[in-house]
Parts: sequence; structure tokens; C-alpha cells
Amino acid sequence: MPNVDSLLHSDVSKVLLQVLLVLVIGFVVSRLVVRWLPLRRLHPQHQLIASRLIKYGIATATIVFILRAVGVDLSVLLGAAGILTVAIGFASQTSASNLISGLFLMAEQPFVIGDIVTVGDSTGEVVSIELLSVRLKTFDNQLIRIPNESMLKSNVTNVTHFPIRRLDMILRLSFDEDMARVRKLLSAVADHNPICLEEPKPTFLYLGLGASWVDFRFSVWATRENFLAMRNSIFEEVIAALTREGIRMPSPDLTVREVRPAPVVPAELT
Repeated sequence: MPNVDSLLHSDVSKVLLQVLLVLVIGFVVSRLVVRWLPLRRLHPQHQLIASRLIKYGIATATIVFILRAVGVDLSVLLGAAGILTVAIGFASQTSASNLISGLFLMAEQPFVIGDIVTVGDSTGEVVSIELLSVRLKTFDNQLIRIPNESMLKSNVTNVTHFPIRRLDMILRLSFDEDMARVRKLLSAVADHNPICLEEPKPTFLYLGLGASWVDFRFSVWATRENFLAMRNSIFEEVIAALTREGIRMPSPDLTVREVRPAPVVPAELT
């Protein structure tokens, strides 16, 4: 008769071999499916979701095959999983809300990875869009994690969505200055700046009148990539041109009033 220990050892070896084989097949299949499916035609955000769903699905199927191979009763696990799912559902309502909000954000696509966005008081570059949150990298190299539910409920400003951006400079000039001369001078500054776009053209807009001055806005355009460089250069050139031509921007009037204390009345006179 065959030895019982040898039979048990043979059965264990077969189970381990099956488990190892299933793991290898699952890994290879997941890599091949992700590589050969036409995911490159999708948006990068959709590529991320599709690849993760495929990997998670194949991993789940692999685990089921392994459990069957080792003789685990799946009906018991399914019952326990159902109870666990209910418990987790009550405890993770916020996560579910963030997950659903993340799907809406990915479908709507108000921003993509690499965009500069402003959410509330936070401004930064979008470095990742996850199923539960969006991560921003601020300009001082800090990482901000914003839950998807908060992103969906907040006003999000995508600073770099369009290919060109406008820079507004608010200037104040005295009534004594020749506005036509100032406009001609600023237009020449914009024309000589190689980063400022010719179209759309620079614009002037009067904003209001003060006691002895006029406020107006001078606006120029630049491409999204050159905006910061244009912002720095155009301010320096405008200040230099105004100084060279002797044009000064007036300061707000400051009125000083003397406040005298009320006279003290002796107590015997009241």
C-alpha cells in the first residue's frame, strides 16, 4: 500500500503547483490585456481607470481560482463578505461619495494632469487624479490632497485650460497727464516685448475717476507657457518707460484731522 504521508505530500505539492501556475497565468494575462487593449486611444484619466479595473478584475479571478484549488468553501466566504460589505458600507459613506464624485470629475474633465487650478485658497499643479482625491503640488513645493467630493462642490478655476492668457495691469494717472501719450507709450512697450501677442491686441479700459486721478486697465496677452516670463518683463518695461518719460502715478490723498478731547467740567459746576 502506498504511504499516507507520501500521498499527502503529493497532494500538497499538486495544490502548490496549481496555485503557483494560476498566479503566473494571472500576472501574464493582466500584463498582456493592458498592453494589447487599445487604451492609448482613451484619455489619460480613462486609461488609468480602465487599467486598474482590468488588473483588479484579473486579481479577483485569480484569488477565486486559488481558493477553489485549496478547497475553500466559497459559499461561506460569500456570506461573510456580504455581512462585511454591509458593515463597511455604513462606515465608508464618505469614501463612497468621494468615489462617485471622482467618476463624475473624470467624466466631465474640468482639468487634467499638469493643469494649474485654484480651489478655494489653494492653487497648484494637478499631479494626480485618484478615485478618492485629487492631489495638487503648490508653487512652494507642498502637496495638497483634496477629496473628490470637495472638488465637485467647490468652484474650480482652471488657470491653464486655454492656450493663451491675459495679464491686467491697473494704473493710476493724474489729470495733468496726456492720456493719449500714455496709451501710445504703453502700446510701444507691448509691441517691443517679444513675448506679448499681437493678437489679441493690447487693450485699454477706463475704470473710474478719483479726486485728481483716473484709473485704467492695460491688458496684454501671452501664450500659456510664456505667461510668467511675460508678466515679469512687461512690468519692468512699463515702469522703466513711465520713469523715462517722467510720468508718475499719484498717491492717494491723505487727510489728517486734529481731534481735540472734550473739555473737562469740574464736578462742583454740574
